[in-house]
Amino acid sequence: MTLKNDFLWGGATAANQCEGAYNADGRGLANVDLCPVGEDRLDIITGEKEVHNFDEKNFYPAQESIDMYNHYKDDIELFAEMGFKAYRFSIAWTRIFPKGDEDIANEKGLRFYEKLIDECLKYDIEPVITLTHFDFPMHLVHKYGGWRNRKVVDFYKNFVRVVFERFKGKVKYYLTINEINMVLAAPFMGAGLVFSEGENKEEAMYKAVHNEFLASAYATKIAHEIDPSIKIGCMLNSGVIYPASARPEDIFEAQRVARDNYFFTDVQVRGYYPSYKIKELERKGILPEITKEDEKILRENPVDFVSISYYTTKTVTSDRNVSLSKDNLQVTIDNPYLDKTEWGWQVDPLGFRTTLNEVYDRYQKPIFVVENGLGAKDNPDENGYVEDDYRIDFLREHIKNMKDAIEIDGVDVIGYTTWGPIDLVSASTGEMSKRYGFIYVDRDDYGKGSLKRSKKKSFAWYKKVIATNGEDLS
Repeated sequence: MTLKNDFLWGGATAANQCEGAYNADGRGLANVDLCPVGEDRLDIITGEKEVHNFDEKNFYPAQESIDMYNHYKDDIELFAEMGFKAYRFSIAWTRIFPKGDEDIANEKGLRFYEKLIDECLKYDIEPVITLTHFDFPMHLVHKYGGWRNRKVVDFYKNFVRVVFERFKGKVKYYLTINEINMVLAAPFMGAGLVFSEGENKEEAMYKAVHNEFLASAYATKIAHEIDPSIKIGCMLNSGVIYPASARPEDIFEAQRVARDNYFFTDVQVRGYYPSYKIKELERKGILPEITKEDEKILRENPVDFVSISYYTTKTVTSDRNVSLSKDNLQVTIDNPYLDKTEWGWQVDPLGFRTTLNEVYDRYQKPIFVVENGLGAKDNPDENGYVEDDYRIDFLREHIKNMKDAIEIDGVDVIGYTTWGPIDLVSASTGEMSKRYGFIYVDRDDYGKGSLKRSKKKSFAWYKKVIATNGEDLS
């Protein structure tokens, strides 16, 4: 068996990590703009430190990022040279509605994305759009308290309706909310949440999550009403959860942690809250209000496919005396059978195959792998060329395991877009030095550099992978 001829090979980016131009053409201020590189970043993205605007002490990488706002034609031409079948990118909510609660959209923002989409279509690249990839209007944070406020659902409905209507006939695939489960690890970045003293943080997060569920379901409903051919997907930060031992207590702990992740897709795919989560939230006294209308909209509007990011796996134990590491914003213990990246993420290609099987067994809906990649330090020569065999090796092994999941196990995977095809700002750390791309961008962690683009060794390798539909991985 081989992959289907229409398999969607490509790459993925996020607006706040690549566009820059944070205040150009009417764009409003977003939460992600205020996430600096350095020691304050973690406290800010987790909602522990309140921010209202930029300060002089910090550097804010999203302000300029790699300036794709002004380089998108050249960048997409490079993607086309690699043979991309799909390009996943996100829309910055504040380009379309600068404050988030306006009635009238910003035409200049819509026009930018229209040109970006048309540039993709010029090269027969399928645009895959994430409706919100951590971008959230700061006006909605200040006035409404982020996603914890139910009114935000209506603002989101207005936003997505404008997008669906404007790009009808041009865009087939949409993702509603990027890595929706990351709200529990990075509440400000994921849901615009800043916590007040004494507030029940968990209750606030699950209230926000419920509103995001409603928003996602309404987006699915609106999209299908505007154009029944549109396919809507949810998006999960995924990775199989291993027990640290065969002890029954560790097995049960692994199941519990896995459920904490799958809860998010259980609701969006199945259309209702699973009993295990209802019981948990009831015990804690933090079950959000779920109206009959909520139940109806969730039940009647499940997503069409499941999209996932996959970088690593987690290992957990029931022993509370074991020391934990918090890499990729998620708590895990070291797995002695796995190597680590320079940033401490455990490398597990076979875990990718296991994860794909687990997700498909659970939902029996098509899977779109929309993020997979290696963040590493690159050392370019004087021409910007990087011998990144480590990146090629990482992707080769992961693609092999994806192919095994498809060809041997029968998992229905419709596409694979690497993160990210061009160097961009890291979501977790804000660094540029944590590089993922096939294309090197001359810029450092604090904004210095020419922004010149140059091809790495992996550029030609991935071009060959796509040209052979995954058959030649050498």
